[in-house]
Amino acid sequence: MDEHPRFAQRYRAVQSRDARFDGQFIFAVSSTGIYCRPSCPARAPKPQNVTFYTTSAAAHQAGYRACRRCLPDAAPGSPEWNIRQDLSSRAMRLIREGIMNEGGVAELSRRLGYSTRHIQRTLHAQLGAGPLALARAHRAQTARTLLVATDLPISEAVFAAGFTSSRQFNETLREIFGTSPSDIRARRRPSPRAAVPPEAAEPAPQAHHRLTLDLDLPVREPFDAPGVFRFLAQRAVAGVEAAQLAENCLLYARTLRLRRGAGALQLTATPQGPRWRVHLRCEVASLADVPAVVSAARHLLDLDADPVAAGAALAHDPALAPLVRRTPGIRLPGIADVQEYLFRAIVGQQISVAAARTHLSRFAAAAGTGYKSTIEGLSTLFPTAGEILAAVPDPSPDGGPLDPERPLRLPARSIRTIRHTAAAWESGQLQIDRGTDPAALHQQLTAIAGIGEWTSSYLALRALGHPDVWMRGDVALVAGAENLKLLDPEISPSAAHRALAHRAQRWSPWRSYAAMHLWNAAATPPKGPYR
Repeated sequence: MDEHPRFAQRYRAVQSRDARFDGQFIFAVSSTGIYCRPSCPARAPKPQNVTFYTTSAAAHQAGYRACRRCLPDAAPGSPEWNIRQDLSSRAMRLIREGIMNEGGVAELSRRLGYSTRHIQRTLHAQLGAGPLALARAHRAQTARTLLVATDLPISEAVFAAGFTSSRQFNETLREIFGTSPSDIRARRRPSPRAAVPPEAAEPAPQAHHRLTLDLDLPVREPFDAPGVFRFLAQRAVAGVEAAQLAENCLLYARTLRLRRGAGALQLTATPQGPRWRVHLRCEVASLADVPAVVSAARHLLDLDADPVAAGAALAHDPALAPLVRRTPGIRLPGIADVQEYLFRAIVGQQISVAAARTHLSRFAAAAGTGYKSTIEGLSTLFPTAGEILAAVPDPSPDGGPLDPERPLRLPARSIRTIRHTAAAWESGQLQIDRGTDPAALHQQLTAIAGIGEWTSSYLALRALGHPDVWMRGDVALVAGAENLKLLDPEISPSAAHRALAHRAQRWSPWRSYAAMHLWNAAATPPKGPYR
């Protein structure tokens, strides 16, 4: 029997077929040689035959294959890669984005800032498998999803999943799933079609040399789809993003800069009884970019979160308990491009969401790159750091008047901050991605004049999906707290920020999710007293 310290808790989840734990761990059965998700409908195995693993790669290395009945790889991803911010979790985020498909372990080592030997040793110790095995398992999971959920030809699924050859593809799937790609394809469903509002039903003309792919994304319930789609819609930059919030369908779409060319994604969420079906349409120049698009989509909607754990912890505070009941499954809206959102966060530092959206939409239209999409409402790629430097003139050092027709109509100080940041990014001095350590992100950003604590914290929440960020100085958080009567209305603004930061310490390690509740409370004050 497995000696894992949480064996009894996990075994109870298996006995009760508790779907809340799907994706958080898997269990392997020695008497059958297979591994399953906790909610597998098969009869619970004897405890002496069970071993728990954090990753499917560890189960593969121990000689187990995936269950064909419960399809453990079709579960939402583990929330641990966002909850934890250690080396293993940051490595897993990059592996899921397909970084190993580009430069192997060497590229992963470069991005994480550790030697390949140290990464190998750490991942083996904590996850039971090294980076190559973890990447191989992720490719196999992607491949099975493509074969079962889409009409993509098998020959093309090879590269869309990140494999470099058909032989490697066939051998991996036979070893992990105990069957051939053609047998997996024989069990496929009809291709899902995205449900869209009637006014968006007619697609735009086919974009030149781009491929589209449709698939459903697994979701861990409960899922506050209206909240996360509304958050993204309120901040959508015209041409770069598009959103529609119809009663029977939520839609968010955006353009993407991918490794092999420009692309786009469209996410839709449609109610299916008490649950939500989330559908992704990818638009790519190369199928090899599909894993990166899927990773971006999951991060945008925070689909791998553990909403039950976050809600249960926050509900211990009587002030937040009603909010948790009112909005179960609240999510941290993510981003698709770290470089882009760094500049967007700087623009939004001292102005309202609506004003930032106006400035950014005007700027993207003036300095961005045109893009012809099959997805309605998408026409522009957000400017890169180099394009920003070329489009945004440096303010006069003598403090002279600014051109009223300048592409980014912000004060001189903000423009200098944007230019300094763009120059740092172009030179490589500033390097931020989903695998960046939160402390390193803070250090890099606050070293740039004009970027403060709020921007650093906001990027940690949006770009890294860090669950325990507190944005001290955020006026909307204070407004939400005042609506909940958490603060003395007579105290000064600075004292209110200090008092709220102190109160937020009891919400750790889920302060980011508490912030989402407070932002909601600021936008829609509750009816009646909250006790």
